[in-house]
Amino acid sequence: MASKHYSKRVATQANFERTRENMAEFERAARAGKLLTDAFRAIVDSVSDARQTIRLSRAMSKVIKSDPLNERGQRKVSDGNLQLLRGFDFNLAAKLSRVFFAPYTATIERSTGTLKVDIPAFVSRKMLKAPPNTTHFTVVCGAAELNFDSGTHQGAISATAELAYSRELTADISLSNMLTPNSTDILFLVLGVTYYQFVNGQYYTLNDEAYNTVGIILVDAPNA
Repeated sequence: MASKHYSKRVATQANFERTRENMAEFERAARAGKLLTDAFRAIVDSVSDARQTIRLSRAMSKVIKSDPLNERGQRKVSDGNLQLLRGFDFNLAAKLSRVFFAPYTATIERSTGTLKVDIPAFVSRKMLKAPPNTTHFTVVCGAAELNFDSGTHQGAISATAELAYSRELTADISLSNMLTPNSTDILFLVLGVTYYQFVNGQYYTLNDEAYNTVGIILVDAPNA
């Protein structure tokens, strides 16, 4: 009963106005984080660390607080500095920059809806931090367009075949994803690496949280 009375006070009394504002923006940040995670669910589900949801909510809170247009309590992710999300790692134990050392070029062409990553040939044993018993790996690239106001998203994924983890040069890699041309939504591009052990004709995923990685490498907002 006391809890219900307190909740009513928070919802109605003037001295709780700041609390209501903070709660509204916290909930907005949590929804935005879930939307972004859902957009890349197929990639990040087996990679994310235990605190990824909390970390992403905090990152979204920073974006909301950077909104210069709306009043406190009404600030939105879509009006904030979305570049604050660039560099977010879904697995803090395996940051992209500490696992994948090969140079790459990431591009977003909003007019055509093309989001891609180009990676020149590299020696995987020098340019990847891999778990013990690794024989192969894949590089995965994900793209998504999100509307944080409507809560909608769509995405695309591309990946290499299983590549040998060796001292030989790979071929050049180009991973391209197609989304809506001239989209008015926010565009995200992620890059990741997954490792395998090849045994008796089968590829077995090495689900090692210290190595499997996915990180946000580009963010593009319309009219930014």
